[in-house]
Amino acid sequence: MTAKRQLFVTTALPYANGKFHIGHIMEYIQADIWVRFQRMQGHAVNFVGADDTHGAPIMIAAEKAGKSPEQFVADIAAGRKEYLDGFHISFDNWHSTHSPENTELARQIYRDLRDRADGSLIEVRTIEQFFDPEKNMFLPDRYIKGECPKCQAKDQYGDNCENCGAVYAPTDLINPYSALSGAKPELRNSEHFFFKLSDPRCVEFLENWTQDGKLQPDVANKIKEWFSVRTNPDGTKSEGLGDWDISRDAPYFGIEIPDAPGKYFYVWLDAPVGYLASLKNWFDKGGPKAKHGDSRSFAEYMAAPDTEQYHFIGKDIVTFHTLFWPAMLKFSGRKTPNNVFVHGFLTVNNGEKMSKSRGTGLDPLKYLSLGMNAEWLRYYLASLLSSANADIDFNATDFENIVNSHLIGKYLNIVSRTAGFITKQFDGKLASAYENELAEVQAIGMYATLMPDIRRDLERRDYAKALKAVVTLADIANKYVFDHEPWKLAKDPNSQARAHVVCSTSLVMFRLLTIALKPIIPVVAEQVEKFFGGHDLTWQDADEILITPAGEKAVNRISPKVMLPGSKITDYKHLMQRVDPKQLEALFEPPAVMESAQAAPETIANALPGGEAMAETITIDDFAKIDLRIAKIVNCESVDGSTKLLRLTLDVGEGKTRNVFSGIASMYKPEQLVGKLTVMVANLAPRKMKFGVSEGMVLAGSHQDEKANPGIYILEPFPGAQPGMRVR
Repeated sequence: MTAKRQLFVTTALPYANGKFHIGHIMEYIQADIWVRFQRMQGHAVNFVGADDTHGAPIMIAAEKAGKSPEQFVADIAAGRKEYLDGFHISFDNWHSTHSPENTELARQIYRDLRDRADGSLIEVRTIEQFFDPEKNMFLPDRYIKGECPKCQAKDQYGDNCENCGAVYAPTDLINPYSALSGAKPELRNSEHFFFKLSDPRCVEFLENWTQDGKLQPDVANKIKEWFSVRTNPDGTKSEGLGDWDISRDAPYFGIEIPDAPGKYFYVWLDAPVGYLASLKNWFDKGGPKAKHGDSRSFAEYMAAPDTEQYHFIGKDIVTFHTLFWPAMLKFSGRKTPNNVFVHGFLTVNNGEKMSKSRGTGLDPLKYLSLGMNAEWLRYYLASLLSSANADIDFNATDFENIVNSHLIGKYLNIVSRTAGFITKQFDGKLASAYENELAEVQAIGMYATLMPDIRRDLERRDYAKALKAVVTLADIANKYVFDHEPWKLAKDPNSQARAHVVCSTSLVMFRLLTIALKPIIPVVAEQVEKFFGGHDLTWQDADEILITPAGEKAVNRISPKVMLPGSKITDYKHLMQRVDPKQLEALFEPPAVMESAQAAPETIANALPGGEAMAETITIDDFAKIDLRIAKIVNCESVDGSTKLLRLTLDVGEGKTRNVFSGIASMYKPEQLVGKLTVMVANLAPRKMKFGVSEGMVLAGSHQDEKANPGIYILEPFPGAQPGMRVR
C-alpha cells in the first residue's frame, strides 16, 4: 500500500443568504465521494466547509428581515445540519467566515501581501465608483447591472458576465442601473485598495500555475485566454490580467482592513480564506489529533511539504479560485492548492430552468421529507459525474430507471438471491474450501481486472466511468448465479457442497462490489459490513484477488483472503427499496398545488386563478425593467432529444434573428407557428442550454396544474403589430 497521504479538502463556501439548493448538494456529494474513497485507502483527510457570511447582500437581506447581520447568518447556519446529515456528507468541520480565525488570517494575508520585501502587491488608488443616490451608499459590484461591455448581453452584474465570462469593472457596464433602487447610479470618488494581479511576478506565477496540470484541460485552456491581449469575435479588445479591487466602503458587513478605518475587505478576499479558517478551527478543537493522531498545529500542518490541498468548485467561480486565490496564497508565503476541481451546472428534466412555482426545481429537503433515499440521489448523480466540468441533467425518468435497475435489479439482486441459502442450509457460514473451478476463477478474475480500473477512475473523479464498470461486474455476478442455479443445486444432496461454493462465491463478488460502491452509498455499505461480520471494507481487501503460482503452467487461483473461508454472515435484510413513481411526482409537484390539495376544487379555482396565487405587488419601475417586444416567428423546428422544446427563430426588428427555445411542443407543430407574431422578453440574459443558447423568452399562458389542465398558449398580437414594437 502507498504511503499515507495528508489531504486538505474543501467545497465552495455557500453564501449565507439562503438555504442549500440542489447545486450545493451535488457539489458536496461529488466531494464527499472522493473524500470517502481516500479514507478507505487509509489516507488522513481533513474535509472542511463554512458559510460565506460577509458582503452587502447579507447586510441588505438582514435589514429586510429586521435582524442584525450576525443574527441573520447565525439563523442560516442553524439549518445546515439537516441537509448535510440527510445526504451523508462527511465534513469534519463546518465553520463561518464571520469568525475570529477568518478575521485574523485575512488580515495577516493582507499584511503579508502589503509588506513584501521585494515590493508591495497592495496599492491604494482614488477611483470613480458608482453611488446610489436613493440608498445613499456606494454600490457593490453585484448590485450594479447593465449590458456587458464585451458581448452586450443585458442585465449582467458589475463584476463579470454570466454569458461570455468576461471580467470587468462596474464602470465598464453599458447603461448601468442600481439593482437596489433602479436609480441611475452616480460616479463619485473613493479611495480603494488593489491587489496588483497585473504585476509581472503574479502574471509569471499564474501562467505557470494554471498550465502545469493542476486544472482540467478545458479549464486551463479557458484561463490561458485571460493572460494576453487579444481581439474578441465582436471586435473588442481583452487586455490580460488586471488589478483586483479588494476594498469596499462603509456601510459594509465584513472585516475591516488594518490601518484603514471605514474600509472593509471585499467579500471575495476573505471568503476563500474561510477554507483556512475552518481548518484552523478544526485543529484548534483537536479534531485531527482525535481522528488521525495528528498532534501538529494548524501552522505546522500547512507548512508541511506533504500536505495536499484540493478545492471542489462550480465553473461560475473559476476566476476567483484559479487567479486571485492562488496568487494571494503564493505571495503571502503560503501553500498553493494542488488542484482545483471544477464541475458544471445541474439542470432538471432535460435542461429546464429550476423554478419553485412551476415545480421544476429539486428541493433537497423536500426530497428527504418524501422519504426518498439519499443514496438514490448519491448514486444517480455519481452515474452522471465525470472529471470534466460539463453540465449534467437530473432526469426523473432516468433517475427511476437507473436506481431501480442498477442498485436493486443488479447489485442487491446478487445478495438477495443467494444469502438465504447460506443462512438456512449452511449455518450462515461461507464455504471453507474452494474447488477453484474454471467458472469461479473466470468470474472472480474479471473483478481482478476491473477493480483497479474502478479505483483509478474514482481517484480521477470519473465516477460515471467507474459505475459503468461496477454495473459490468454486477452483470457478471448475476450471470454466474443464473448459470449455476444454486436453488437447484441446494435441493440435491449430492450437490450441496457445490451449492455452498456457488452461493459463497456470489457473496464474495457482492462484497467486492460494495467496496467499489462504499464511497457512493456509505449507509448501505455499513450494513453490508455488518452482514459480513463487522469487518470494515477497505481497498486493501481488493488488492489481491487472484494468486498466480510460479511456473510455466501456473494457473490462477482465487486468494483465500478474498473468499473469507468459513466466515459467518448474519441474516440478510433488504437494504434498499425501489423508487416509487409517486414520490417522484410529489417531488416535482408545484407548491401551490400541494398546499391546496385538501381544498375543494371550486375553492381552489376561486382562491388561485390559473391554479396559483397572484405574485407580490411590484412598482411601475419594476415592470419597466422588462423589455417586452413584438416578435415574428420566421422559422420553427423540433429539437432532437427533447419532447418538450421547439426552437424558434425570431425577428425582433434588430436586423438579425434570435434563437429561442420554448417548451410548447405539446401544443404546437412547428409549421403552425411559422409567420405568426408573438410577444417575447427581449432583455433576458442569454442562457446556455443543453441544445444551444436561448436568447430570450416567448410568453405563453398555462394553468399551474398542467396535468389536470393541459394546454400552453402563446400570446399572439392583433394584426397591425410589427416586429420590434415594445409592449407597454
